[in-house]
This record gives sequence, structure tokens and C-alpha cells, in this order.
Amino acid sequence: MYFKNIVGHEDIIRHFRSSIEMDKISHAYIINGEVDSGKKLLARAFVATLQCEEGGLEACGKCKSCVKYVSGNHPDIVTVTHEKPNIISVEEIRNQVIEPISTKPYESKYKIYVIPDAHLMNAQAQNALLKTIEEPPEYGIIILLTANLSKMLETVLSRCIVLNTKPIRERDMLQYLMKEMGLTEEKAYFCLDFAQGNLGKAIKLATNSEYVQVIDSVVAVLKKIQDMDVDDLAFAMEQIDKFKVSINDYLDLMMMWYRDVLMLKVTGNIDKLLFKGEYSTMRKQAQVHSYKAIEDKVEAIARAKQRLEVNANFDVTMELLLLTLKEI
Repeated sequence: MYFKNIVGHEDIIRHFRSSIEMDKISHAYIINGEVDSGKKLLARAFVATLQCEEGGLEACGKCKSCVKYVSGNHPDIVTVTHEKPNIISVEEIRNQVIEPISTKPYESKYKIYVIPDAHLMNAQAQNALLKTIEEPPEYGIIILLTANLSKMLETVLSRCIVLNTKPIRERDMLQYLMKEMGLTEEKAYFCLDFAQGNLGKAIKLATNSEYVQVIDSVVAVLKKIQDMDVDDLAFAMEQIDKFKVSINDYLDLMMMWYRDVLMLKVTGNIDKLLFKGEYSTMRKQAQVHSYKAIEDKVEAIARAKQRLEVNANFDVTMELLLLTLKEI
């Protein structure tokens, strides 16, 4: 919960610290960025610092407020939850934010509400929240975290300070992965290339106990996808099903495979490849596939991710994806 421990995001941290120092805290913030880009860490450090009894530019970690926040028992800091995985309803916003915010803080200067995945709020929920954002109590602060700013209503956006996360510098990511996490240089570079500036994504891949198996499975499937018959496709589905929990990483790695094929087709440069060990296979695929075919494969994988995000049937979605990749 400390700004000093966050890798990257200097602009956002500078903004938060400056607003605290000048006592110009907004009543509504949106932190926008892709999944695992550090939004929750930034919000956590900001919230802890705002409520810290020391009143400095960094949470002390020792006062009553900090201790309660770490334990998850701070009465004036609320993280909004929702029952359905893909929607935050108007009732949930009313019950967890709109109604309780009218009660003054129990023991702190502010009453803070953090809404993760705020883009999941339906239009009714956002409109209901709008009045509170427009006319908040002086002690009220609402922080919206979103990975899809386009799903937020313009009326909400216009009344919030919007802060966008940016990719983290390669050297900072490498230092963290190798020095703090103890990864080998080879593994650190693979995670770095995979994550494309998203440290959280790199950490998730590095700490995934199935790391090697996921990569091996992706390679095994995509090396032979064009030549697979019905039995081969069924076997591939069985293998993919083993990594259901890690399916986002699996699909991202599939995308990176075809990114490598495209890179090889455009530049012929092996240095930029993520899957360097599969150069000969990728070279053949780059020769066989047109630019459009490669782009169509990437789009098919992206569509599969979108379907799974809205709870489409896993087996049907992945079977359709394999058939599509084979046929393109």
C-alpha cells in the first residue's frame, strides 16, 4: 500500500501526491488501464495515504488507520462487490455507495469508495452514481477502476479526473523480475516480451505454476494446427481443458505466437520473436500465410477471449477457435 513500492506509473503517483500536498483532493477519480496494469495498487496506496493519521505523502503503515486498512477492517474504506460476474447492478451501487455515503465517516477525514471493474456498471447504475458524483458530501471520495473506458458514460467521465496507466519501462520490469522475483534472464525476458509493459501480467505468468506446461501446450497446438484431423483436434481440446484456469494467459500466448509469425513475415528478424526456439516452424507459417490470414487468426483469438469474458460455453468457444484457426 506504499507509493514507493510501485514500479512505474510515476505520473499518476506524482498527481496523487501533489493533490494531497496541496489539499486539492477530487471527489471522483477514474484509473483506467488494461487488466493487471497496476490500477488496484495505485488506488490502494492513494487510499491508505489519504486516511493515514500521520498526514504525510506516504502511508506510515503503523497508525490505527493503516493497520485497519491492511487487515481489511477500515470502516471508512469500502470496496464495492457484485454478485454477477459481468455486471454491477444499480441496486449494488445504491446499497454499497449511494445510501451509506450520506453517513459521515466513523473515524477518518474521508469516506472512500473504490469500485473495481467499474465498466461493468450498467447504464442505470452509472446514472444513479452520477448524482452522488455531481453533489458529493465534502468527505466523500469515489475511485472507479476500469479496463474499458469506452463503457463509461460521458456524463460520468466528464465529472471525474481520469488517470491512464502507461506501459512500464523495460529496464524497470527486468530489474523487478530478476532482482525482486529471482527469475532467470531467459524467463524474465520471455515474461517481459509477453507482458508488453504490463508488470502485473508478467508477474502472473512468472508465478503461474503451470508456466512451462502452458507454453508447451500452446506451441504443440499451433505448430500443427493446419494439419490436424478430427482426432487431433479432440486431443488438443483435452490438453487445453487442463489449462482452463489459465485460459487468458493461454489465449494471450496464442496471440503472441501469431504476432511472431507476422513479425517474421514483415522483418525476417529473429531477435524480436517471443518464441525464438520455434523459428523454423514460424518461418514456414510466415511463408504460407498471407498478412490477412495472420490478422484473421489474431482476431479469432480475440473474439474467443471476448466470448469467454461474457461466460460463453468454454468447450464450444475453444472448439470453434481451433476449427477457425485451422480453416483460415
